[in-house]
Amino acid sequence: MESLIIPVLILALVGAGVLLAAKAIGRRRDKALPGSTPQPGRDPVELARAAAGKLDQEQHRRLYALIAQGQAMAAIKLYFESTGEGLRASRDAVGALAAHPQPFRPAASEPAPSEDDDDTPQRFPYRYRAIASKGDVTREVSSNMLNDEIYGRIRTLAKSGDTEAAASALTRHSDISMKQALEFIALLDD
Repeated sequence: MESLIIPVLILALVGAGVLLAAKAIGRRRDKALPGSTPQPGRDPVELARAAAGKLDQEQHRRLYALIAQGQAMAAIKLYFESTGEGLRASRDAVGALAAHPQPFRPAASEPAPSEDDDDTPQRFPYRYRAIASKGDVTREVSSNMLNDEIYGRIRTLAKSGDTEAAASALTRHSDISMKQALEFIALLDD
């Protein structure tokens, strides 16, 4: 056993040295030369805006669903296939979109979704988590069709005693059954 300690330590030190050298080379390569113009798209916020503009609504929704699930490789692949950009550009774009989330903005040729109807669920580029608990019982609803405003309306309905309407609204804005929604709403009426 003691004979393996020294080779393992040497291997660890060599690995650490290689990592440090790779980082230094990467930083040196990323620095712009003095007097040169900065590369376009290096600002991550601008890169995220430009990247979001290249996606249609369904691609945008699927990309953010993959980011929310922690599936970075699948998100990069989706962006790569959707836009036809290179692999490195797709990686940078997905990284910027993850760090600086962008709402979907329809192109001028696409009709904007109607926001007049509150009953029609809208999909958001993020997952909203609602948690209710009473005693030892805890329930969680996670959906990309919920936000603070909608959840606030559901809580108001529950607190006013209209549990059926609150549960119905919750099922409309999530993927849970009416029974699960009623269990969740029961935990809200304190």
